[in-house]
Amino acid sequence: MAWFETWFDTPYYHILYKDRDFAEAENFITLLINYLNIPKDSKIIDLACGKGRHSVFLNQLGYEVLGLDLSKESISHNKKFENSGLKFAVHDMRNEIYPQISSEKADAVFNLFTSFGYFEKEEDDKKIFQSISNILNDGGFFVLDFLNAKWVENTLLKEEIKTKEGIEFTIKKKIENQHIIKDISFTDNGQRFDYFEKVKLHTLDAIKNYAEEFGFERVKIFGNYQLSDFDLENSPRCINVFRKRQQN
Repeated sequence: MAWFETWFDTPYYHILYKDRDFAEAENFITLLINYLNIPKDSKIIDLACGKGRHSVFLNQLGYEVLGLDLSKESISHNKKFENSGLKFAVHDMRNEIYPQISSEKADAVFNLFTSFGYFEKEEDDKKIFQSISNILNDGGFFVLDFLNAKWVENTLLKEEIKTKEGIEFTIKKKIENQHIIKDISFTDNGQRFDYFEKVKLHTLDAIKNYAEEFGFERVKIFGNYQLSDFDLENSPRCINVFRKRQQN
């Protein structure tokens, strides 16, 4: 199994990342929605939704939301939040969404907090853009929130230790063959665990080329969750806003 098929379904993944800033995330979503000016009651797909925090907040803002994630554990957790305008389903982002999972197309697809770059094969990256293009209405938005590869290279912290819920996580990072690799080791109840994360450092041009191949145009790049303009050397994020071209 691929690293993300095991690591994301463990309780330790959620322990390690439990302190992510919910206020920052909700502020980011609010700013993004205001920028995109998506009408209320529009359909938004939260692709790689994790534990559903963005899906729930988008629904609270007045949108019909479908949250999709490969992790069965996360989707099972999210089912308690469902209502008439909020649904969750297990889904591999390389596969088609429409009409297998959703009978209606969407007005926007959000792929947030570095949920891209997991796959080794370029054809798998392209499948993601193809499936998103197929599910979006003409003129719909695709927001791809990715890390800024240049900033990662400039600021890489090779080793750190984080203690969460009494567990000491040793995290080592390296860049190898245009991937950032994070080795995560820890001991719990006398047993040692070793996991890793591996994300491809896609360039701006590579992402743009994928998008254009499948009918998107890039309309904006933001450099952080406050929606500041993108700066190649100093921006921690590379938040791409694409729009699906009108089909003839």
